[in-house]
Amino acid sequence: MTRVVLRIALLALLLTPRAATAQDLRQNAPGQFDFYVLSLSWSPSFCAEAAERGGRSAAANVQCGPRPYSFVVHGLWPQYDSGFPEYCQVPAPRLDRGIVSSMLDLMPAPRLIFNEWDRHGTCSGQSPRAYFETVRKARAVVKIPPEFTELKEPLSVTPHAVEEAFIKANPGLSPGAMAIGCDAKRLTEVRLCLSKDMHFRDCAEIAKRSCSREPLTMPPLRGG
Repeated sequence: MTRVVLRIALLALLLTPRAATAQDLRQNAPGQFDFYVLSLSWSPSFCAEAAERGGRSAAANVQCGPRPYSFVVHGLWPQYDSGFPEYCQVPAPRLDRGIVSSMLDLMPAPRLIFNEWDRHGTCSGQSPRAYFETVRKARAVVKIPPEFTELKEPLSVTPHAVEEAFIKANPGLSPGAMAIGCDAKRLTEVRLCLSKDMHFRDCAEIAKRSCSREPLTMPPLRGG
């Protein structure tokens, strides 16, 4: 019976995916990661989807009000070259509400800020204040293409066209350092890979997941 159990355990180990093994080696240790992913969500798509679902969530109630948000920060995520850490400190260190208030211009939903800190920020190895300062630095690195900053009418785009627009606006950015997110019909987000010292860097595992559906719609800013 013991031999059977040992054989089963050995087989399970051999069949473990490499990505999971890579994550387990560092065991979600705070500060032990390879790079960041900055996720920028196209707020009008989020609000359009929320309206279609009916019943507004707390995040939608905050983000989809009268202020015309465009690209907002969904999160800044520590990543391994294969896989990613999450929930690296449980319970997470307390997040001061003053920090939350200071981030609402970039991340317009308190619940989002709390969730991002618990799941991703705790893996940065930084204090809450230092982590959200890093979020702000990461966002400052990225220039939004001018054609997306004051969108007044629905825009039909392809993932490649969005990539090209971001590359043109951001010297040093390449297709291998980003991914376009979409739902069934809309562009939903742009993910950009950054080194710990805030330079664009390639990230094959992220880039290969880029949306290939086209064309996509970018709904206009609220009030557009």
